[in-house]
Amino acid sequence: MTDRGVTKSEAFQARLRQRQKQEARFKGYGIAAIVTALGFLCVLLGSMIYSALPALTHHHLVLDVVVEVPADKVSLDRFELADGMDWRGITFAALHQRFPDVTSRRDRRALMGLLSISASDAVEEAFMNGSIAPNEVAQVEVPVSDDFDLLVKGVIDRSLPETDRIVSDRVLTWIELLEADGRVVSRWAWALLTNGDSREPEMAGVRGAFIGTLWTMLVTLLVSLPIGVMAAVYLQEIAPRNRFTDFVEININNLAAVPSIVFGLLGLAVFINVFHMPRSSPLVGGLVLALMTLPTIIIATRASLAAVPPSIREAALGIGASRLQVIMHHVLPLALPGILTGTIIGLAQAAGETAPLLMVGMMAFIVDTPTEVTAKATVLPAQIYMWANNPERAFVARTSAAILILLMLLLTMNALAIYLRKRFEKRW
Repeated sequence: MTDRGVTKSEAFQARLRQRQKQEARFKGYGIAAIVTALGFLCVLLGSMIYSALPALTHHHLVLDVVVEVPADKVSLDRFELADGMDWRGITFAALHQRFPDVTSRRDRRALMGLLSISASDAVEEAFMNGSIAPNEVAQVEVPVSDDFDLLVKGVIDRSLPETDRIVSDRVLTWIELLEADGRVVSRWAWALLTNGDSREPEMAGVRGAFIGTLWTMLVTLLVSLPIGVMAAVYLQEIAPRNRFTDFVEININNLAAVPSIVFGLLGLAVFINVFHMPRSSPLVGGLVLALMTLPTIIIATRASLAAVPPSIREAALGIGASRLQVIMHHVLPLALPGILTGTIIGLAQAAGETAPLLMVGMMAFIVDTPTEVTAKATVLPAQIYMWANNPERAFVARTSAAILILLMLLLTMNALAIYLRKRFEKRW
């Protein structure tokens, strides 16, 4: 009896140790999966941040500028004086005085290529705000070209032979002389946030695309939220269970899996070709994204409504409330956290879409910032796509910086969804 009991105890202990080892291995696999996912995420974000660093600053050149004004016009208003000035010539004259030996037409053109095309705008702005007095020497910081900037940052290797470098030896000598004179300074690239799109990398910014994204998301929210919530309330709380409602529910679930470009084709056929709405506008883009977001909102809202305990409905009906009063005063407030969460997550997904907006013309080169929903506009994903296809090397950093801005927008929207869920959540 004792031997048999000992044998059973040893077998039990062996099986127990085996189960514990299996659980430990399973736990290890789970931890390894989480660590691997976090590692990939860190590598992705790290590479994006590293690539975006050159776009966060831009180098400027300090020039000794003289704005020559005839004695009989000194008393005129600055706006009147600025209207007839050759600001490009004044800017080049300030640079040329540092290199008086540059006389040939080809070298003069290469020397002017050291400056950004917006350098003359910086000189004009300095004159308009009083930083430059007429007929007096004043130091003005003007932006340099993208090749100049990348060379100083080390993105372009100056040790390479001239045949493998996009900056010639003559231009490299000029840049090194300006650096030795202390004329090259680094400043924050505020143009990335304050400017619209541009063909020149040092002038390109995301302001227009960011505002266009906000306008598009506003239209998407105003259209998809009320329609999605009302459809979900009807299907979950009011509609009878029959073949028709089953057919509608199946198709709503199927629409959530339809490729986004299909909604773009639908928007092109209906909103633009039939209703003749303005192409490349946040109005059309928002309507297309609203169609794509509707299934997500309906499914999330129905799940939130179904999570409300039946006792809430029965208690409200028991004290004489109508079906509509039960829904509006009791069920919807309790389902609000889930509704808001599903809506914001759907909007965050729509904010990162490019394919449907490609079909309605929001991939166009648009410099101006949209001021209304019918104005020409683009969005951040489209801006990123266009910058990634530009041949200039400086657009690589701009593209990474725009991706980080889009990621911050999406993270903000998801954080808002978590906050609203915690803020309005009620436990029973």
